[in-house]
Amino acid sequence: MYERSSVAELVSSLRGELNRYSPGGKLPSSRALVERFKVSPVTVSRAVAQLAAEGLVVTRPGAGAFRADTRGAVPPPGDTSWQEVTLSGGGGPEVVPRTVDASGVLVTLAEPPSGVIEFNGGYLHPGLQPERALAAALARAGRRPGAWGRPPTCGLPELRDWFAREIGPTLTGPDVLITAGGQSALATALRALAPPGAPVLVESPTYPGMLAAARATGLRPVPVPMDADGVRPDLLEAVFRATGAKVFVCQPLFHNPTGVTLAPERRERIVRAARLAGAFVIEDDFARRLVHDDAGPLPEPLAVDDPDGVVIHVRSLTKITSPSLRVGALAARGPVRERLRAIQVVDSFFVPRPLQEAALELVSSPAWDRHLRTVAAELGSRRAAMTAAVRSRLPELTLAHVPSGGGSLWLRLPGPGAEEPALVSAALRAGVAVAPGRPYHCAEPPAGHIRLSFAAVSGPAEIAEGMRRLRTAADTLRTPGDSLPG
Repeated sequence: MYERSSVAELVSSLRGELNRYSPGGKLPSSRALVERFKVSPVTVSRAVAQLAAEGLVVTRPGAGAFRADTRGAVPPPGDTSWQEVTLSGGGGPEVVPRTVDASGVLVTLAEPPSGVIEFNGGYLHPGLQPERALAAALARAGRRPGAWGRPPTCGLPELRDWFAREIGPTLTGPDVLITAGGQSALATALRALAPPGAPVLVESPTYPGMLAAARATGLRPVPVPMDADGVRPDLLEAVFRATGAKVFVCQPLFHNPTGVTLAPERRERIVRAARLAGAFVIEDDFARRLVHDDAGPLPEPLAVDDPDGVVIHVRSLTKITSPSLRVGALAARGPVRERLRAIQVVDSFFVPRPLQEAALELVSSPAWDRHLRTVAAELGSRRAAMTAAVRSRLPELTLAHVPSGGGSLWLRLPGPGAEEPALVSAALRAGVAVAPGRPYHCAEPPAGHIRLSFAAVSGPAEIAEGMRRLRTAADTLRTPGDSLPG
């Protein structure tokens, strides 16, 4: 049983028993709960913490946990209907309409119900996260002089230097701004580079979190189609001319969701098209450290061969470590760097120093290289297992590209896109959560797709069981009136 499933079940059990205790009554000790429910002390600690967060229990160090006093009557809700008018943006034609739709992001962030296999996850499975190394790094960081003081607004110089070396030999520490993860970096770059109402060019399909950030900023995403070699330069050039856009967002390496890598002969043409349009390229290099052990040499980031500052580079430690190590970097050359810094300062002042110190401790430790080697081997193994399972269990789904990096497969459904919601719903009923393809498109998608994560599961055995459940889900749609053929 997974730790988080054990926690959820223990919370449910304890919540159901609280009525046995009067307000202020003491709950059984942690040791008693461990023995009774056959769980670990960590599970008990997390379950009690969750109940405390819900206001159901009160913890007293050295004394234990006690049932909280009964809450007073809940006041009747107020009338918030006026907000619909205000939030709609009504105020004249000059107002730029905005939508804040996080549904595509929440698919990969929300934990599925207990017992559901997480093929929709966006992060490494806890078994692949370097929890011990992170704990040790955080402990060492906390002992550093000034660890809880105010950091430089651009980030710790040592961490900026490290990111610069990671990105490539032509960048230096002053080119780098430390951010609160990759999503924050993308949002900052979009706000810095385009005014509300402006078009922003995006690969189609692309990462839903970027689309959500663009729309929340008031930008208009415009799709540029891809093929097996990445974004098509001829169409990018045409869309630049047609829209006058000044920003193009791309993932040249292990693209999310397709997994493709931009072909070498297209790299210079992409940057040149942006330069001729007087535009920036935001290079989201999120998966470089999610490389598989059979990938071979990787191309350098676009930013390395860009002395003119066309490319704004985004890099993060989050995907390769833990969802909670939200430390990333923006690399830029020229005046735009100051605008990026100013926007981040206005939004959040700086990234908390303890996180920066812990990140620096982690990447400077011997455990870092060991972790990278382990993840590369494990992701390669899980990708192979899921690829084989897809081809044997669901041959009707098209797997156009087998990636050598990243953590997921992108599968095309055999019929029209209308089947996609039905399959996603049937899969959840069968006990496996998958990500629908629709949120990855900013316009009407050419077909239905699903995205399956092999990074978020425990290993080949869980992949095999998940694919069995997905086959069961697909079979439930093979009835008269349904159209997912087998």
